[in-house]
This record gives sequence, structure tokens and C-alpha cells, in this order.
Amino acid sequence: MTKFFLRSLFRHAAVLALLLVLIPTAQAGVFDPAHFTLENGLEVVVVSDHRAPVVTHMVWYRVGSADEPRGKSGIAHFLEHLMFKGTDTLGPGEASKIIAKIGGNENAFTSYDYTAYYQTVAPEKLATVMEIEADRMVNLKLDPKHVLSERDVILEERRTRIDNSDAAKFREQINAAMYLAYPYRIPVIGWAHEMRQLSPEDAITFYRRWYAPNNAIVVVAGDVTAETVRGLAERYYGRISKRPIAKRNRVEEPPQVAPRRLSMTSAQVGQAQVSRRYLAPSHGHGETAQVNALDLLTEILGGGTTSRLYRSLVVTQKVAVSAGSWYGGDNIGPSTFGFYASPAQGQTVEDVEAAIDTEINALLETGVTAPELAAAIKRLTRSAIFARDSVTAPARIIGAALSAGQSIAEIESWPERIAAVTSEDVIKAARATFKIDQSVTSTLLPKVAK
Repeated sequence: MTKFFLRSLFRHAAVLALLLVLIPTAQAGVFDPAHFTLENGLEVVVVSDHRAPVVTHMVWYRVGSADEPRGKSGIAHFLEHLMFKGTDTLGPGEASKIIAKIGGNENAFTSYDYTAYYQTVAPEKLATVMEIEADRMVNLKLDPKHVLSERDVILEERRTRIDNSDAAKFREQINAAMYLAYPYRIPVIGWAHEMRQLSPEDAITFYRRWYAPNNAIVVVAGDVTAETVRGLAERYYGRISKRPIAKRNRVEEPPQVAPRRLSMTSAQVGQAQVSRRYLAPSHGHGETAQVNALDLLTEILGGGTTSRLYRSLVVTQKVAVSAGSWYGGDNIGPSTFGFYASPAQGQTVEDVEAAIDTEINALLETGVTAPELAAAIKRLTRSAIFARDSVTAPARIIGAALSAGQSIAEIESWPERIAAVTSEDVIKAARATFKIDQSVTSTLLPKVAK
């Protein structure tokens, strides 16, 4: 399972947010989806695309690791694993065998703000995967033996991916420093000492609190019609009763009044790295009107080899071998806007950091030009075909956006909103975001042998 799919999206340039940006401005809408809600509160979205006989079916739950009870970190991701351990009618792993037998593939991922399960199958097999997902939405059955063995699997996953990697452990420390209180400071996979205490009762309690049709979204994209999907959704999901869902109890991030710096030296590191990240607004937090401007700003500053950072630090000054930026606004809580670079031979992280600061200061003083902005919009919109030609991208983009609190209207109106961004909007967003007191600067250095 792609357990870290959305952790990667949020921390590393927010791929879903970027794909949402990659839509041609010439089109009236983005996906032109059908959208309806069943009587039990389940939202259903259908994106018809008849170019290939394939369909992606996704179930999104409005719950992620940021909604976990204090001291139970990792329970959302843990439950994601346990959802494959059987129901009253299907044994452990049996659903996966059925999907494989019909020629489909499946996966799941947990994020800070949501959890999703998906299958890609032939259109005539859509009913099969809907029946499976509807079954485990309400009939999950957990054998304590399977729960504890799966907990060991996840602990081993953490050891392999994080505990054995100094860079990964350092990223956890950076996140913990970036957010003073907001639960994005806690890793999606959880802290090891808390994960070891997770029990079958914890999993079932979390499941019963959050997994219900009125807290879920089904997105179907591919070679189907809205009428067909509506009938199947009514048949399989419509019979599930709604349940009371507790309000998401997210804490507020307190004011940040001082910059933070972290440094780590590791024998595992071959190339020094420096990064700076600032607290930034998102679609669900802060100055939401600035999100589109920040999407364009990261393209101008750090979007590839034509960006300001790359041309200045790598091509002209030759102070760095790589440089760029990232930003992702598709989340409920506060986001981050970040810069990164690695020094060239003979240069230091201090040299690179100074060069990044120079570029930021130049931007804050002079802003961006109209040609720069137009070129950024053009580069992004030209990449739209990669989102529209994928049978899974529409389902992922729509599901992530809806789960994080956006609406279909907001997704579909993106072309008009992005086209309306001005150079003044971009500099205003930059000045509001690039405040050193709301930043974390980190350096990861190779350990020099004595």
C-alpha cells in the first residue's frame, strides 16, 4: 500500500495540488463531473472518460492522521492496513484476491487530512469493487492476532523507511519544529513508542467514529456514465445507514515569533543540503485567496531549470548543483512554502543560504514581471494533458480537494481564478508568507571522516 502517498504530496510539492493547477485556461471547466449525494449522506462524483475501457473507483474518508487522539499517533494509517483484514463475509486478504482475479489492481494511502482506498478495473467489474468497499465500510472484522501482527509489520516499515534513515528522521524533526501545535507536526506513520501501544480496541474505536457513508466520498472516473454509477451506488452504498460523526477537533497554530534552525550531520549523507520553509496559507487555513498566487510563485522561483533560483544559483553563480522550491495548498491546516539547494564543490551551505536569501529579498523588493507570470501560467497549463489523460488523476484530484473542504465549484472554477492572478497578487502573497519569524531553516551535512 502507498502509505505515504499524501505525506509525500503535502511535504514534497503537493502533487495533487500541482495537478489541480495543470488545467488549460481555455476550457470552461476542469473535469465537468456529475455530483450527487445519497440519502445516507455519501457524496458521489463521476468523471466520464470513454477513451479507454477502464475505470478507477476511490473511496475517501474525511479523516487522517491529524484527527488522531492524543497519544495514539499512527492509528489512522494502522486502520488503513487493517481494512484489508476481512469482514463478516470476506476473510483476511480475500477481497484483494478477488480484485486480482478480475484483472484489477488496488491500493490505499493515509494523509494528514484523509484516507483513501482505490481500485482500477474494467468497467463491467465496477459493481464488484463497490460491493467490497461498501462491505468493509460497515462490516470490518478484526482478529486480535491479525491486528498485532500487522502492527509489527508497520513498526518494521517505520524502522526501514525512517529509523534507518538519518535524512528521514531529520525531516520528522523539521516538521516538529515547523508546527508548534498543529498536528501536522506528528508523522503520519506515528511515533514508534506510541505505535507499539496501539490495540485492536483503538482501531475499532477509530473505525466506528469516522468510517460512515456520511463521512465519505466516492469518486469514479473512466469509462462509465453517471446514471450507471448512481444505480450501483444506490444498490451497494445506499443501504448503509448514516451515523453521527464527531466534529474534527483541530487545534489552532499559535503565533510564531522566532525563526528556528536545525542542523544534522550524518555519515549516510553524501551531499550537503539546505532548506528553508515558511508557514503559508492553504485552501482551508489563513488567507485562502493567496493560494493561487503562491502556486504561481513557486513555479517562478523554483519550478525547474528555467526558474529564478536555478538560473541564479546553479547556472549563473554556480554556487549550487541543485535549487528549487515547493508549495502545496490542498490541505485543511496551515501549509508551508519551501526552498532547497545543495552547494556546489568548494561552496558551503552558508554560501547557498545567502544566495537564496538574496533571491527572496530581490523578489520582495521588485516583485515579478508580467512576462514572468504569463510564462509561469503557460508552463503549468501546457502540462494539463498529463492530468487529463490519466484515469486515476481526476479521481485523486477531486477526492483530495473535497476531503480537505473544497467544493466541486471551486475545482471547476480554477481556470478563471488562476487567469485572474496578477503580479500584484503574487508579490502580496510573497510578502505575507516570507516572514523569517515564521520559518525553519535546516542543514543536513555529510560527516567528514577524521
